[in-house]
Amino acid sequence: MAHHVIFSKIDLAMQKTKLPNVMRERLLRAARKVMKNAYAPFSNFKVGAAILTSKGQVFVGCNVENASYGMTNCAERTAIFSAIAKDGPKLEIEAVAVTNDHGTPCSPCGACRQVIYEFGPRAIVFYQGKKGPKQSLITDLFPEGFRFK
Repeated sequence: MAHHVIFSKIDLAMQKTKLPNVMRERLLRAARKVMKNAYAPFSNFKVGAAILTSKGQVFVGCNVENASYGMTNCAERTAIFSAIAKDGPKLEIEAVAVTNDHGTPCSPCGACRQVIYEFGPRAIVFYQGKKGPKQSLITDLFPEGFRFK
């Protein structure tokens, strides 16, 4: 039996680029709060993330390091995996907020970008840029993301 990979096409022409300020601030506060729970004894770089689902729920996550560095998990994926653990795999992400305890530029890593795209191909991402707070569509941060149908 031949295996075929089918990629789903996502109509990005109608992407929302705005989120109410009150919701953005709620996500950033939640990310800052959970950041304090991060386990980062090796890098001393704590990260917090909060995701907003299409159902209006907010899930949070922090980075969890490990002496075997490849076993470390980022804050963004921790939040996403927590949402799936609670509500199942039909997650649709509207927005993601990321913060860190150093105030340095910190957008999601490549692995997190792919996972965000998998569950939120229209998501808005809020993070610290070089010149202050930034927001980007996940498709701007990760233009070649893919999903299996």
